[in-house]
Amino acid sequence: MFSDFLSLISGVIDMPWWGYVVVTLVLTHITIASITIYLHRHSAHRALELHPIPSHFFRFWLWLTSGMVTKEWTAIHRKHHAKCETVDDPHSPMIFGIKKVLTEGAELYRIESKNKETMERYGYGTPDDWVERNIYAKHSAKGIALMLIINVILFGPIGLTIWAVQMLWTPIFAAGVINGVGHYWGYRNFQAEDASRNIVPWGILIGGEELHNNHHAYATSARLSNKWYEFDIGWMYIRILEMLGLAKVKKVAPKLRLNKNKTQCDFDTLQAVISHRYEVLAKYSMSLKTVFATELEHLKETIAHYEIDNSTFKRWLLADSKTLEDHEREKLTQVLRNTKTLDTIYNMREELVAIWQRSTASKDELVKQLEDWCRRAEESGIEVLRTFSQRLRYYA
Repeated sequence: MFSDFLSLISGVIDMPWWGYVVVTLVLTHITIASITIYLHRHSAHRALELHPIPSHFFRFWLWLTSGMVTKEWTAIHRKHHAKCETVDDPHSPMIFGIKKVLTEGAELYRIESKNKETMERYGYGTPDDWVERNIYAKHSAKGIALMLIINVILFGPIGLTIWAVQMLWTPIFAAGVINGVGHYWGYRNFQAEDASRNIVPWGILIGGEELHNNHHAYATSARLSNKWYEFDIGWMYIRILEMLGLAKVKKVAPKLRLNKNKTQCDFDTLQAVISHRYEVLAKYSMSLKTVFATELEHLKETIAHYEIDNSTFKRWLLADSKTLEDHEREKLTQVLRNTKTLDTIYNMREELVAIWQRSTASKDELVKQLEDWCRRAEESGIEVLRTFSQRLRYYA
């Protein structure tokens, strides 16, 4: 009888220590997959449609392992994109600081979830059936309590540890790392209008969400990987679901095509430049990297005179002027007066951005403005600017 009691408290399943580690990793990975596929790509961005079977499984699993409500998560994430890096962004490290987002990211979500205006404005199109209203949304905390009971029954006392890791996994990685590190450290394929970064090129641990800059450049894309060396495990799962008839991809990021026979800008060029505008800006910055370094060396004393460090000056130089404070813009203008090359490069970049921001201009006017920009870039006397412009003409 005593042995039966020991067997009961030790759990239904008995495994070696590494077995519990594997189980924990699998369970947390399912949660991350549920967040990236269901909450993020399906619910928030409508990048894919999901069959009711996986859709409801993801909803149920998230109720068990996180207590997250679809409408709340969706609304908060949509607001993040709409108000990115502003005081209205629910969790920007540029506003709150990296430490707060990393350590209190889940709390920032809870605070914003109480904002009725956010829920009403951004929570449209989310589930509103009986199960959602009466179980998932109404009793969100009971799901994680049920998960605790299940873990203890299956694994015994070690189930408490597995449950604790499950409860910490989402706040640390989904709310902290993605929203914090993903807007603070990493590399950028695209010069998006925010601080988004790709943390690493292998999106495995956080389901593909590591490729955060790619996502902000093409928010409605179901695939987060963009370069040949990047891997998005969430996209792999989506393709498997699609092959099984359980999902349908609605949109992915467009692929750039080049036509080297083109010598003049046309409507296809304009469309391609607008579609790939964040990549255009990133390539613009990369192609002028050597020029930047040379000119910054000549401007060392001038930059020091205005009490600016090199990294700050580079950031101002590559930023959209509208995102700079008045005093920052004034100092940048003062420094650029001392270098014709950088002044030309900066102003040409601002003019290029203005082309795709002129929504009132006709298509013919925009094509003409793009052609005029390319002509002036090629006549600027700056070789890398000329080369960049010629490649821009190839866009198809």
